[in-house]
Order: sequence, then C-alpha cells, then structure tokens
Amino acid sequence: MRLPDLEAWATFATVADHSSFSAAATAMGVSKATVSKAVARLEASLGQSLFHRTSRRLTLTEAGKPLAERAQRMLAEAVAAEEAAHDAASAPAGRLRVAAPMTFGVTHVAPLIAEFLAAHPAIEIELALSDARVDIVAEGFDVALRIAELPDSSLRARRLRSVASHIVAAPAYLERYGTPRHPGELGDHRLLGYTNVTGPWRFRGPGGAEVAVRASGPLAANSGDSLMPALIAGLGIARLPDFILGDALNDGRLTEILPEWRPAPVGLHLLTPPSPLRPARVEALIAFLSERLHD
Repeated sequence: MRLPDLEAWATFATVADHSSFSAAATAMGVSKATVSKAVARLEASLGQSLFHRTSRRLTLTEAGKPLAERAQRMLAEAVAAEEAAHDAASAPAGRLRVAAPMTFGVTHVAPLIAEFLAAHPAIEIELALSDARVDIVAEGFDVALRIAELPDSSLRARRLRSVASHIVAAPAYLERYGTPRHPGELGDHRLLGYTNVTGPWRFRGPGGAEVAVRASGPLAANSGDSLMPALIAGLGIARLPDFILGDALNDGRLTEILPEWRPAPVGLHLLTPPSPLRPARVEALIAFLSERLHD
C-alpha cells in the first residue's frame, strides 16, 4: 500500500490557511523552498494544480478548495492526537480560541472565562465576540457558542439551554401607534429587525396556534444591542432576548406585548470542530461551560 505524503498535505493545509508560501514557511519554521517543494510534490502526485499563483496573490484552484478543507482537518486531527498524548501525562495547558455572540459573551461568557482561567493557570484563551456566524474550522476556533437553530453540518454540537425572547416596545410607541393584541396585527406596525436571524417572527399561542410575521420597519441591524436606543426612543417594536433587554423591562422603559403569544425559543449551543480528538484543555473548557451554562 502506498502511504500518503502526510508532510506535503500538512504543508498544503498551512499554505491554504495563510494564503502565502512565505507566511506558511514562517509558521512552520522552515524555508520557503521547502514549502514550495512539498506543495509541488503533492500537485505532481495528484496530477492537478492546487493554487493559482501570481506576483501579488495566491488563491486556491477549484480543485484545491475542497482538498484544502480536508487537508486542514487532517492536520487538525494530527495535532490533536499529539496534544492528547501529551496532555494525558500533564495538566491542561496551551492556547484556546473561543467564539461567542457579542452581548451574551460580555454578560455571561466573559465572567466564566475569568473563573476558568483562575482554575487553569497554564491555559491561555483568545475570546472573539461577534454576532456574525463564524466558520469554526476555517477560522481555527476550538469552541464556539451560538444562539440559533442549527443547520445540519459536520460540526459537533451540544445544546445547553433555551433562550427565550420577548416582544417589546416603549410606552411612547404604544401610546402613539396602539398596542397589538394579536401577532397578525404586527404587520401594520414598525418592526425593528435583527439581521443575523433570517426568516419571519414565529409565535405559538393559545391552543397551540401558530403565526408567522415578516419583520419590516425603520431599522435592521446585525447587533441586538444596537436596536435598543431606537426601541427605547419609541421608534418601533422588537423581538429580543432577556440578556439584551436587561433592566429595561423592569424599570418601565420597555413594555412586553403579546405575552400569551410566545416567540419560539432558540437554543444556546456549544460547537466544536468535527474531529473526535480534542486536547485536554478543550475538554476541560467544554465540561466547564456545559456545567455553568446548562439549564
């Protein structure tokens, strides 16, 4: 049996990740010539070009794109296998990259990360907060928290809890435009939309009745927090979760409407790359976050 050229595959994955032969050589601690020869060797073995090369840019060919994803998974699993063997004989250590939604990350995740680091002084964490959906594998994240209904994918996912949302408006808005008594009336109102969640607003009400409403209004944003000033100023109605609404409901700046028609809750999920091999530091963080963020 002819064994695969694993060194060439690993080199190809690193070049694809850095989009540069020079940057890949620096990351690997070898010469640029060594990197070029390894990629050329792999291209010769496969009988096809993996990169488009110009004086200014290096891009993957159509054939190279799916192969790069496989090569990066191969490299990640090899690294994880080595780290797992090392971790078995030592305390969790090393660097972790964690992704989380912006507001939930600030209010819920960041305090837990501080607690986790205090208990694991040999671990370092890079916490990336964004409401955009990140590509965990391509961007090199070890763990991601995502509040959404997940599409089918190869990622490993664990549902931790449900996140409830509320339909809210400022008293000034309701005084000016009236209070809707049924979700079907929302179509006549000014709705503030959250663009990272596509599709209509879905409700379940008395007797199991279901209603869907398309959000349309003066403001749509990819951050729930950015809707709050317009919402409190009385410019519309919004659907937002507890961790964004904060004290605005309790102190009267906002009023919940349609309380008998609940928006469908979404799940808080913990995602990891598809490889079943995970270093001890990743397993430690997964166990910690799962315990603390579970219902």
